[in-house]
Amino acid sequence: MPGTKEIRSKIASVRSTQKITKAMQMVATSKMRRAQERMRLARPYAQKMLNVIGHLTEANPDYRHPFLTTREARAVGIIVVSTDRGLAGALNANVFRQTLHLMREWEGKGASVSLCLIGTKGLNFFRRLGTPILASLTGLGDKPRVKDLIGTVKVMLDAYREHKIDRLFLLNAQFVNTMTQRPAVQQLLPIEAIDTEALPEHWDYIYEPDAADILDGLLMRYIESQVYRAAVENVASEMAARMVAMKAASDNAGKLITELQLVYNKARQAAITKELSEIVGGAAAV
Repeated sequence: MPGTKEIRSKIASVRSTQKITKAMQMVATSKMRRAQERMRLARPYAQKMLNVIGHLTEANPDYRHPFLTTREARAVGIIVVSTDRGLAGALNANVFRQTLHLMREWEGKGASVSLCLIGTKGLNFFRRLGTPILASLTGLGDKPRVKDLIGTVKVMLDAYREHKIDRLFLLNAQFVNTMTQRPAVQQLLPIEAIDTEALPEHWDYIYEPDAADILDGLLMRYIESQVYRAAVENVASEMAARMVAMKAASDNAGKLITELQLVYNKARQAAITKELSEIVGGAAAV
């Protein structure tokens, strides 16, 4: 059995760790509320853009934008959104597992796969696999901004225009609630039809001044809105996962302290009993 001094040292060490995890839990809780608010504001705009753009697939414009044209998938691009820091439970692991599943699925169909990585954890993980990385972005922080994402997204859009990739997917952690965050996959390009049942058979929007200029700008805004929404949703998921993970760590530290205190009391009682036995034995010898 370890000595009482060693046990006291362990208890002090665990208590110090518990203070850190409790502080991290409170910080994550505070940041999660703000991240949820940004996510709540970003979702309606992104959804409305998705609905409007989804209707364009059934329109009949004179100008057919390349983002609306489906072609044989010989190469696939995946934008993976991860965190810059760890201590967020299995959040990143689940996203990476889903990404690997999507990669194997398309590689099984004979397509090559290229990645765009947002977040330090994703970059560090996929860099080891040898998969081509067309673009990467780290240090996005707790408050993602659209202007920080534009350059990285443009690399993937240019690759699509140049036929270097024929499909573009977005993969991030979807915030369901404080206890649940799951990986979500969305096909960005080519754009898929959405809610087209009620549309007339032959129709189109009225474009002013020119369909090509309007669609170029609109579709660019659409992609940016979807990636931005994924980034803010991933931050909210990260803070929720970290809050839960740090609470679990604090609770486990409390249990460990209780167990160590029991061991300490037993060791102390054993030491006292031994001293009393030595005293009684010495007295009897006299």
